[in-house]
Amino acid sequence: MTKLLLAIVVTVGLVLFFKFLGGKRGADRADGERRARGNQVEDMVRCKVCGVNLPRSEAIMSQGRIYCCDEHRRADD
Repeated sequence: MTKLLLAIVVTVGLVLFFKFLGGKRGADRADGERRARGNQVEDMVRCKVCGVNLPRSEAIMSQGRIYCCDEHRRADD
């Protein structure tokens, strides 16, 4: 009976250890990606035709209006 309890405790301990270790690696990876992007937050803008939100750097501006693609820019002219 003592050996069974010891085996259960060791198994639970190993599972928790590896779960903690795996979670830490994921967080480190996410931190590294944020650092690679330079922690920059970009403004979001809305397409005048379809209303989709997209980063300002990906938007197409024409005559003071914002579009998500060239097709929508042409359709609004």
